[in-house]
Amino acid sequence: MFALYQHDLTGRPLDDTLPNDAAPFMRSLAEATLARQPELDELISRFAQGWSLSRIAPLERSILRVSLLEMLHPGDVPATQPIPPEGAISEAVETAKAYCGAEAPSFVNGILAAVLRDQAAPTGGPA
Repeated sequence: MFALYQHDLTGRPLDDTLPNDAAPFMRSLAEATLARQPELDELISRFAQGWSLSRIAPLERSILRVSLLEMLHPGDVPATQPIPPEGAISEAVETAKAYCGAEAPSFVNGILAAVLRDQAAPTGGPA
């Protein structure tokens, strides 16, 4: 998430923002998130009511992108077991609590929960 944040903030290549000793899981997660960024950003924009993507803080955008990838594309994340969507949301909220402003956890939770509800809706449309 921090490598993606630095990439987003500075425009430097992802390889330059990842630590040299980055675990393969970390590298794969960052690369998969970046590869699906247009799709993830579209979802964030759709569910961040009243907020443009550029208005969302870069660290919060990175948290949302990684969590959405874990929720919607578990096959892209090389893990021994897929992370349940609720687990991805919980991790995102805890990360926002640790590294972002006071309003960020509820903001992150709201967007991710709305996406999860939308995905669970029988028509695939807004819940």
